[in-house]
Amino acid sequence: MWGGRFSSQTDSLAARLNASIAFDWRLAPFDVRASAVWAEELAEIDILSAEELQQIQSGLQQITTEIQNHTFQIQPDDEDVHTAIERRLFELIGEPAGKLHTGRSRNDQVMTDFYLWLRESGSFLDTAIQDVQKALIDRAELDLGLIVSGYTHLQRAQPILLSHWWLSHFYPLQRDRQYLDFLLQQANFCPLGSSALAGCPYPINRFRLAKKLGFNAPFPNSIDAVSSRDAAASFLFFASLLTVHLSRLAEALILFSTTEFGFVELPDAYTTGSSIMPQKKNPDMLELTRAKAGVTIGQLTGFLSVLKNLPSAYDKDLQEDKPAVFSAFDHLSLILPVISGILQNLKVIPQNLSASLDPALLATEIADFLVMQGIPFRKAHRLVGELIRDCANQGITLLQASAEQLGKIHESLPDQFAELLDPRHAVERRAQFGGTSSTSVKNQIIQARKILQKLR
Repeated sequence: MWGGRFSSQTDSLAARLNASIAFDWRLAPFDVRASAVWAEELAEIDILSAEELQQIQSGLQQITTEIQNHTFQIQPDDEDVHTAIERRLFELIGEPAGKLHTGRSRNDQVMTDFYLWLRESGSFLDTAIQDVQKALIDRAELDLGLIVSGYTHLQRAQPILLSHWWLSHFYPLQRDRQYLDFLLQQANFCPLGSSALAGCPYPINRFRLAKKLGFNAPFPNSIDAVSSRDAAASFLFFASLLTVHLSRLAEALILFSTTEFGFVELPDAYTTGSSIMPQKKNPDMLELTRAKAGVTIGQLTGFLSVLKNLPSAYDKDLQEDKPAVFSAFDHLSLILPVISGILQNLKVIPQNLSASLDPALLATEIADFLVMQGIPFRKAHRLVGELIRDCANQGITLLQASAEQLGKIHESLPDQFAELLDPRHAVERRAQFGGTSSTSVKNQIIQARKILQKLR
């Protein structure tokens, strides 16, 4: 493709370093699609005759069939997806194939292919995220009556509905989808027609070209078109944050499935055993979900480091966008359906949820009761803290506090104490928008389903 200037062959190791065919071949269907549209535009300005256009289109159609049937033969000298397809087109139709590259460069070609891939892949991931969201909503609906201890600092905090906890993982995923939509808008400008950097010297109608390929408009600046990797960096940020959100859910499920917690039992289909200990049931899929978050964050920081000192226009460093982005996509395309499957099939163990409801979780209820009796909250907080300390010193639970102890705090506390230590009463008090009461959570379920229904 570019050997005329050179008097010797590329060193074999240098050629291997330079080649990208090993990872950019997945762009092949998009390269053929963009090439077909480019050929139409060349015909519009009489660079191609009607017969040449027909030959090129026919050759590209055969290449498409070979790609779909996995019969396309990549040759050792194919440097990248573009050279492979052009070489094959020469084999099929001969000399007219040499006209196809008129006015374009691999610089604008690869970005067009990448954006087309990104938009299709983004749509796939959006659907996969929605499937996880739906599984969370279904769990919230199924487990609606169950109360569990909520945790802060990994310490028991206050009673909440388990459904409320499931839904707390729905909304981060919704923000991930919103960010995905934003980055896909970044990829909605067509680079093709920008050529190497200075723009196409032929009178190509770039607006018509962009429309044919499904873009909103052409890139407004040809240098930016071939050098911008904002969409790639944004995808890696999106993937990193999404895997962080999935990792946090995975970590919680790992903890909750331990004997020490025992809140859930993970499905056999998504766990593994031990090669030596017959009793083991290991949450490997959830652990790998945690690990992929770290790997994806590394890909983001690594790629940003590639970009940070690059001069203007195209540099070969930019080739490193695709291995990172493709790897992140591959991780997510596995993780998301696995998480969906785990959520759909895990078993909640209600008796262990109930066992987590230590009476001390209701300490705030006592403080709130004292506030309603006119005691300032800070004083109420101190009084209840002293009561809990006294019970701990006596080796008794808060539920076993004597009427005398309670009466010293407030005369009406002994009569109200049993109700204040009812976890369901505490849950139902939190009926404000977004709270953990059954009414509030039911409304959250309704709203979550509306969000999915609207955006699907």
